[in-house]
Amino acid sequence: MKSSSLRIAQVSPLWTRIPPATYGGVELLMKLLIDELVARGHDVTLFGTGDCTTSARLHAVGDANLCDLLARGEAYMFEYYANGVMADVLKRADEFDIIHSHLGPAWLPLASLSSTPILWTMHTLMHLDDEWALRRYPEVPVVGISQSQMHAYAMKLGRDFPIVYNGCDFDAFDPNYEPGEYLAFIGRMSPAKNPLDAIRIAKAAGMPIVLAGQPQNSNEERYFAEEIKPLVDGESVRYIGPVNHPQKNELLRRASALIFPIQWDEPFGLVMIEAMACGCPVVAHRRGSVSEVVDVGVTGFHSGVIDGMAELVPRALELDRTKVREHARGRFGFEKMVDGYVELYHQLLGAKAVPS
Repeated sequence: MKSSSLRIAQVSPLWTRIPPATYGGVELLMKLLIDELVARGHDVTLFGTGDCTTSARLHAVGDANLCDLLARGEAYMFEYYANGVMADVLKRADEFDIIHSHLGPAWLPLASLSSTPILWTMHTLMHLDDEWALRRYPEVPVVGISQSQMHAYAMKLGRDFPIVYNGCDFDAFDPNYEPGEYLAFIGRMSPAKNPLDAIRIAKAAGMPIVLAGQPQNSNEERYFAEEIKPLVDGESVRYIGPVNHPQKNELLRRASALIFPIQWDEPFGLVMIEAMACGCPVVAHRRGSVSEVVDVGVTGFHSGVIDGMAELVPRALELDRTKVREHARGRFGFEKMVDGYVELYHQLLGAKAVPS
């Protein structure tokens, strides 16, 4: 092992395996992060579920991911397993130079018990309980994935949070630089992701749309059955369900534009840069991180109102798809994400080495 290499523990959220079969944004990012860290000569241990496939050493917490266990009735409560993975990593903390946790922030207080620095990535939208944890345990280093996600809490707490944008493996996508055939929507079938307005935008723009994704709880299933399914006609509105990576790549590379009409403050929105990796521009509702991810007139457009999105579609179709991919790769290639985290690891270790 190189003298500059680090012993790094990566803590999975446990919900889906690494890499994910279909849905699992954090797990996909962890796959890219871990593989690149290993390729750079670091000694990495993944604390995850037994069905993970990884280039790192695997410390298994349970045989299967929690989504599968819960669906099969073999588990009832996520908290037991999250507590278990934190207990396991804390027991072994002295074996690592740095621990990087991707668990939900409910377990952040436990990081204060570790003599080894634990860097905590906030992958979710922040709320009041998260604010309490950040205020109560300021010694735990926290990193966000967008300025919009962390800005309000930085102001409230009088604390600067570093930001590391999510990354994408652009080489894993096969771009298409010819005009697309339809509009695309990829996401959960939920009011927050808003496939209903995606359909309305497509109709207003006079284009067919293909929807990919699925409901993930009973409320979303009801929403899908009542609001979305009746509009699916197989021609102007097609629904193809959840997609794996090859299916996602094919959907996006043949799309004229990705429609991203979110109705919540999305912390990042990984599918936007996946679309760009295919040369597909993005037309989005300007909430959350959208204005940080979509560069107007280069990789897409965004509107402050849903009803304004349809008129942006023709402008998006005129963008140079080669430049969409090239520009996005310069900003969001996964290597930049790994660079950002490695820099933070070294900063934390440097701070630890400074005597008080």
